[in-house]
Amino acid sequence: MVIAKQKEDLKPVMMDGVKPEIKDPYYLIKDENQLIFVVSPGRNGVEFNKTVGYFSNFPGMQTYQCLYGQGVFVLQRNDEVGEAKEFKVLSLNPGRQILVPAGWGICLVNSGNALLVVLRNSFLDEKHKDPKPIIEKKGFAYYIVEKKGEISFEENPNYKTHPQITTE
Repeated sequence: MVIAKQKEDLKPVMMDGVKPEIKDPYYLIKDENQLIFVVSPGRNGVEFNKTVGYFSNFPGMQTYQCLYGQGVFVLQRNDEVGEAKEFKVLSLNPGRQILVPAGWGICLVNSGNALLVVLRNSFLDEKHKDPKPIIEKKGFAYYIVEKKGEISFEENPNYKTHPQITTE
């Protein structure tokens, strides 16, 4: 099954003042045991195109593998009151695998000029993913933006704390 996400789906997690411009920001291709994310290239204002994201409470590790394109894999862990405790960004290139434990929020950001295609090794039903904390704070602790042709980070003012950004 293929699900197309519309630009209106991204609006709740975009930076203030940024309008979603990409008509179909991403697609989800579901199979019974896996999911493929296909994220369109481009920007919404200064913000790179991305998925809405969610926090996972899947009772084990999930594997994400980049199949095509380039981008950024965002990982965020919150404390018990919903403030960002850790914020990691990992570069995505074909072949790169990322293991994600339960309790982390994830978001895929396409920073390239082609589609970003990422495979997740498990199918999560709705009880294992929670986008509400991200929607309530209008995104993750940092927005991934383009400044002077480079990837940059803009603090999300809806968080009180902005942990140091860890990169891999």
